[in-house]
Amino acid sequence: MNPFDLSILRFLNQFAFHSTMLDYMAIGIERFYFTRGLGLICLLWWIWFRGGADVRRDREIVVCTAAATFVALILGRSLAHWLPFRVRPFANDALAMHFPSDISACKVNVVRGWSSFPSDHAMMWFAVATGVYLASRRLGIIAFIYSFIFICLPRIYLGMHYPSDVLVGALLGVFICLLLNQPLFRERIAAPALGWSVKYQGLFYVAIFLVSFELASQFDELRKLSEFLWKNV
Repeated sequence: MNPFDLSILRFLNQFAFHSTMLDYMAIGIERFYFTRGLGLICLLWWIWFRGGADVRRDREIVVCTAAATFVALILGRSLAHWLPFRVRPFANDALAMHFPSDISACKVNVVRGWSSFPSDHAMMWFAVATGVYLASRRLGIIAFIYSFIFICLPRIYLGMHYPSDVLVGALLGVFICLLLNQPLFRERIAAPALGWSVKYQGLFYVAIFLVSFELASQFDELRKLSEFLWKNV
């Protein structure tokens, strides 16, 4: 265990089980969709509809940010398979730490089989925060702080990730979103979606609603399906 991860885990773990309220807050924040990122999705919807002289650029950013989360999901799961397996902190007996968690026995068995590195949650939500930042710096700063406090920090506190998992995941998420939002890529990626939004308005917004739901749930169904297919096909 590297000193960076160990020192942060020890610092956070000293607060575990000392306050029932704190432990339940961490569990609730990690579990509820609103605190897991739904608020950030609302910011993307606001950017889409806020209007103004830069409305097309704003919508291009939203489309490419959504695309970046798909790329982050695929890359995160792929890296977890390709890189050496890293056991989750809550399952690492060598740490000699106990983490507050309400993970069911069934979920424990599933999560134990998933490598901890990198954090796909950090990748996805820092990608979204980066997209918000590109459209509005003030809201973007809020989005970055929100992503760290409400999405990443609870997962470290509950022993689901090491700090380095989150740090690398966050950097990858930022990089992916910035790359796809380069003007050359952004216009090409977003052009079909913006065309469909005018030509097939009803179907387009149904699709966007479904994408928003999947984003808010961190693509839980897709991640579980991809994990099953990867291991069994």
